[in-house]
Formats: sequence, structure tokens, C-alpha cells
Amino acid sequence: MGKKNLVEEFITQIIANSAFTELDRIYLRNRILALVGDEALKVETTSDNLLDLKNELIVAAQNNGLIANSNSAYDILGAQLLNFIVPRPSIVNQKFWESYQLSPQKAIADFYQMSKASDYIKTRAIARNIYFTAESKYGDLEITINLSKPEKDPKDIAAARYKKTVSYPQCQLCMENEGYLGHSNYPARTNHRIIRFKLGNETWGFQYSPYAYFNEHCIFLAPVHEKMKISEQTFVNLLEIVSKFPGYFAGSNADLPIVGGSILAHEHYQGGRHSFPMEKAPIIKKLSFAGFSDVEAGIVKWPMSVIRLRGQNQKSIVELANKILRKWQNYSDEKVDIRAFTEHIPHHTITPIARLHDRTYELDLVLRDNQTSAKYPDGIFHPHPAVQHIKKENIGLIEVMGLAIFPPRLKPELLEVKKYLLDQPNDIAPMHLDWARNIKTKYQINSANVKKVLQRELGLVFASVLADAGVFKQTTEGEAAFMRFVNAVGLN
Repeated sequence: MGKKNLVEEFITQIIANSAFTELDRIYLRNRILALVGDEALKVETTSDNLLDLKNELIVAAQNNGLIANSNSAYDILGAQLLNFIVPRPSIVNQKFWESYQLSPQKAIADFYQMSKASDYIKTRAIARNIYFTAESKYGDLEITINLSKPEKDPKDIAAARYKKTVSYPQCQLCMENEGYLGHSNYPARTNHRIIRFKLGNETWGFQYSPYAYFNEHCIFLAPVHEKMKISEQTFVNLLEIVSKFPGYFAGSNADLPIVGGSILAHEHYQGGRHSFPMEKAPIIKKLSFAGFSDVEAGIVKWPMSVIRLRGQNQKSIVELANKILRKWQNYSDEKVDIRAFTEHIPHHTITPIARLHDRTYELDLVLRDNQTSAKYPDGIFHPHPAVQHIKKENIGLIEVMGLAIFPPRLKPELLEVKKYLLDQPNDIAPMHLDWARNIKTKYQINSANVKKVLQRELGLVFASVLADAGVFKQTTEGEAAFMRFVNAVGLN
């Protein structure tokens, strides 16, 4: 492929991927040069890939002294350059809803494609994540080692010390992120767009996650910056969302610390087009709740404590889910260390997940308890010390459903574990040593099978993590305690 002018080729690709036409070439050239410097006119390229061209223009801007040599400056300029292919929010919303009237699936697919093409969804970074499945007695669990989110740049950390603190946007889930420039301590959002949609009497936002953990990982966000709260309205909202967005599940993190997600300050739900291991798990005990003959119910075969409701009547499912929530919020069973309150501090909530299969709604209710104790200061129903060498963080919505999100530190650490298992010189971390020794006793390990062995063992660790987070354990005592709770809700 021959050499071409970098700026002109970038303009050509913008025109090919946007509403701009050839008549806009001079305008685009001048707007781009304002960002990267006139010297970029002298730079040549052999690429015709939009993202590669964007990266080359950033290098040109750095060489011209127009931006700092830092990750945040790189991302801010990249978002500005790719904002050229994204229409303004009003046009994005107009086109979405016009297309939605003809085909909701196409409207969603087009918005997803635009979010990827503009590099708002960081497809190249996401591709670096390690992903595999691992067998367990609960079915195949999904494991990821998250390598997509960039490490904090020391230059950005230093710059943030001297930046005046502001509270705009209040958090990364606020509507005010749409088009926000970003800075050394806040992500670039110039190329970010949000679809507005009605949810009850409010106007909510629909967007994709920049660092997706699964297919079409999206976020539904409330219009105002208010704390997350699981209530009857949560169930109404989730069932309405899966009606509006065909093929997507929708779920909410719990609303209490320890058992909640990473952002509890802004009401939001997550969704996407992905079938998680928990969804595939069968019912092991059918339940029939008094007064709800039109709702199928049962306990799910899963290491966490899950009640599944199914039916075509939204109102009945919501009423039963709310009845279970209210009972759980005030339910204690000292025999199995379950306490609803400690000195008026609430401990019980639910992680709900909604789906729509044909015309049948499905709502999974995962019971959560955020107590701590002297023995388990991080949480009684939280990853216990024995597994914290792998996973210490909160178990949020995505992991509840069977997709592990392990920290990036594991990539180099597991390489040393692998060397240890192969009797090679290594620098294994002391916290992994007991685990590695135990693995050695279980297998005849060689270079051909060591990867599969490690993946299998990581799956077993994740199954233990989920079991630790389960309030009613998979034991005779735990199963009896679970039945005491559902009887307290009111069975036929």
C-alpha cells in the first residue's frame, strides 16, 4: 500500500463513516489541524484504518507540542478526533427512535456499531482481556482477567494534584458526561452519546460501557444523581427495560456496601446481549407462593441463593418480588448467621436480574447479606480469606451471574505460579504458595496441561467465591434454612 497524506486520509475515512461529504473536506481539515497542528500536513501514512489514523494524528500532535505526553492527553485528543464521525446528541436520538419504530433490533445494533466505530467502546483494549470457561458443579463458569482498563499514568497522577477539585460531572454515570472533554483525573467523553428513553414518568439514559465485560454490555442510568435503591420500582423498571430492549437482560447491583457494585452513588442498571451461567442453571426446587398462581417460582441450582420467578403477568411478578424483598429485608435466622439488622443498620437486600423470553418474563432474585464479623471483617458473605489471593473485591451483579472479573495483577502472578508448577525457577507470590502446593498434589503437571490445570483451578476458586457470598449454603442445613425463609414469605 502506497503512502498517503495522514490528514487527508483521516478526512477520507471520516467522510466514509459519517454524514460529512466531500464538500466538507476543507472545513474538516481546518478543524483537525486546530487539534493536531499544521505540521501534521507533512506527515504520511500507509494506513486506511480509522483508529490507526487517529493514533498517528495523536503522535503528530505530541511531536508538535500541542498535547502532553500522558495517557489522559492521548485519550482526550482521541475522543475529540473521533467525535467527527458522531452526530450531535439530538440527531443520534432522532435517528435511533425513527429506526426503532421500524425495528428495535436495528436501532440498537446501529447505536452499538456507532459506539464501537467512534472508539467510545474500547474494542482494542477489551481484546486484551483474558477469557476462558471452567467446569464446575454449577455448569461452566466464565472467567476474565481484566486487562482493558488502563493503569493510572504517573504523569496524570502528578497533574491531578494541582488540578482544582470540581464536582462536574458528579460521577461517570451522570448525563453531564455526554461530550465532556475530560482531564488528568477524569475520562474523555467528547465522543460519548446517550439515548434518552421513557421509564415510567422519568427520562432515563441508555449507553454502552466503554470497557465492556460481555457482548453489548450497556448501562441504563437514572436522570438525576441519586443513590441506588432496590425497591418495588426497581422490579417495575427492569421488566420494562427488557420489554423495550429486545434480546437484552437487565439487572441491578445491590444497594448496600460490600454486596453492592463499585458505583452506589448513582441509580443505574446494567444489561446486554449475553447468556450468563446463572441463566442456564436449572431449578432444583419448585416453589408455589400463595396468591400467585400465575407465577412459576423455584430455587436455582447456584452457589448463591437465588429465587427465580417466571410468568407473563408483569404485575404479579413485581408484587411477588416486592413481597420477597420486604420479607428478606427484615428476616433473621440466627441458626445460620443471618441477621437483618445490627443496631438499626440494615444488612439485607437483593440483586435482581430480568429477562424476557418470547412473552415470558424471568426475574432472578439473589439474596444478599452484608454483615461483617471479627472472623470475617471483609464480610461474612463475601470472598473469604482462603480465596482472597485471587479475588478480594466485592461480588457485584456480573459476578453474581457467573462471570468472574479477576484483577490484572493475576496475569504476571499466574505466570510465576505456572513456573512453580513446572518446577522452573520462579518468583511466586507467598500468598499463592499454599494454593499452588495443593494443585501440585492433585495433578501430574507438564507443559502441555499446565494452562488447562490453572484454568480449572481458577474456576474452582471462583465457585468458592460465589459459595462464600451465598447466604444459604449448599448443605443440608443451608437448604433447610432456605426453605424456612420461603415458607416465611408464604407458600401454598
